[in-house]
Amino acid sequence: MLHDPSHKEAPPVEAEIKLKPEEQDVLRRLGARIAEISADPVNGVRAELWKNLNDLDSKRPMVWINEIPWHEMNVNDELTLKTEHPWARDLETRLRRTIYQWDHLQGDMIVSPFIECPLAIHSTDFGIIEDVQVARTDDSNDIYSRHFEIQIKDMDDLEKIKMPVITHYEKATEYSFAAMSRIFDGIMPVKKTGQTHIWFTPWDYLIRWWGIQEAMMDLVMRPEMVHAFVDRMVDAWMIELDQFVEQNLLSLDCNNTRIGSGGYGYISDLPGDADPGCVTPADMWGCSNAQIFSEVSPQMHWEFAVEHDMRWLKRWKHTYYGCCEPLDGKMDILRRIPNLRKISVSPWSNTIRAVEQMGADYVMSRKPNPAIVAESGWEPERAEQELREFLDRTDRRCHVELIMKDISTVKYKPQRLWEWADIASGLAEEYCR
Repeated sequence: MLHDPSHKEAPPVEAEIKLKPEEQDVLRRLGARIAEISADPVNGVRAELWKNLNDLDSKRPMVWINEIPWHEMNVNDELTLKTEHPWARDLETRLRRTIYQWDHLQGDMIVSPFIECPLAIHSTDFGIIEDVQVARTDDSNDIYSRHFEIQIKDMDDLEKIKMPVITHYEKATEYSFAAMSRIFDGIMPVKKTGQTHIWFTPWDYLIRWWGIQEAMMDLVMRPEMVHAFVDRMVDAWMIELDQFVEQNLLSLDCNNTRIGSGGYGYISDLPGDADPGCVTPADMWGCSNAQIFSEVSPQMHWEFAVEHDMRWLKRWKHTYYGCCEPLDGKMDILRRIPNLRKISVSPWSNTIRAVEQMGADYVMSRKPNPAIVAESGWEPERAEQELREFLDRTDRRCHVELIMKDISTVKYKPQRLWEWADIASGLAEEYCR
C-alpha cells in the first residue's frame, strides 16, 4: 500500500545492512526454497491462464487468496522468524509467507523467478492522519473496530489536504540491493522493483476524516463542498503520479501483481511496446472504488465518485473498479469507463443481476464471503455449495476470478483456509469452459 491514513511513514534509513552469519543462512535457505518453487512449470501454466482470463478468453475460473490473518496461521513454526535485524525480519516475513501460501493455500498463485528489491520510495502523503478510537477483540489482529474523529467540517479544511512529494532514497535502495545480492548469490537473481499497481481510493481516505453520516448528508446538503474535496484528493494523487513518471519510479504490473482488489495483471497487450526502463501509466493497470457508496444511487455514485475518478482512470491502459461496494445495479455508470476490464463482485452483490449485467464483457472479480471461515463451526460442504451456486449462475460464459480476501479470522484454525483453497481449486477445474 502506497499510503496508510493511520500513520505517516518515516523516510527510509540510508545505512549499510550488516547481518549475522546465522541470519544470512536463514535467508539463504528460504531463498533456495523460493527458487525451487519458482522453477515449478505450473507457474508458467497459470500465467497463461491468468492472461486468458484478463484477455476475456478465459479457460476456467481462477483462484487466489490474500489479506490473510497471518497472526493465526502459524503451524509447526513455519512462520516463526529466526532473524533479529529489522530489515532481515521484513524480508524473512515476506519469504516465509510466500512459502507458506504455496505449501498450504496455493489456488492459482505464481511465484517469480527472482527476489524483489523494492526501491526505497517515500511519499509525504496527503497531510491528514486519521484521529481514531479503537476497539479490539484480539490484540494480535491488525483488524479492529474504529471510531473516527471528524477533521473535515467546512471549506476552510480543504487546505488540510496537502500535495504529496515523492523522494527516491537511492542510497537506501543500493544498500538493500547489495545486501540481497550477497545473500542470494548463486541462488536467485535480485531485481529492483519500483512502484507497481497503485490502490487509488479517494473516498476511503475522505470518509476517515469526514465521518460517514456527515459525508453522506453533505452529498445532499453541501454538494459543492463535496466536489471540492474529492477534486483535491484526485489532484493530490495525480501530482504524486506525475512525480513517479518524472523520476522513472514505476514498474510494470502485467505480472503476478495484484490489480485493484482482485487477482493478477497478466494480459496480452501489456507491456506492448513499453520500454521496461521507462514505464508510464499507459503501460499499466489503474483502479478505483468508492466502498462507502454501497447505498448511494447510481447517479450520485457517478457524480461524486466515478466522474471525478475519470481523470485518473483515463491515464492507464486497463482499469479495475470496485471493492466491497455492490455494483450489480450500477453497470450503466461503469460502462462509461472506456478502459474498464475487471469489476468487483462483492459478497453483498446480487449475483444473478451481476451475471446478467456484466455477462462476458468484463472479468467478474468474485469475492466469496469470508465469514464462511470465521464462524464458530466450519462447514466445508456449505463453502462448496456457495461457490458452486455462483459458478452455476455464470453458466460458463462469464470470465471469473474467485478472490478470497478480507479474512479477519479463521478462529485460529488455518486448516479451514487450506481446505477452502482446495475446494475452490477443484471447482475451478470442474468449471473449465
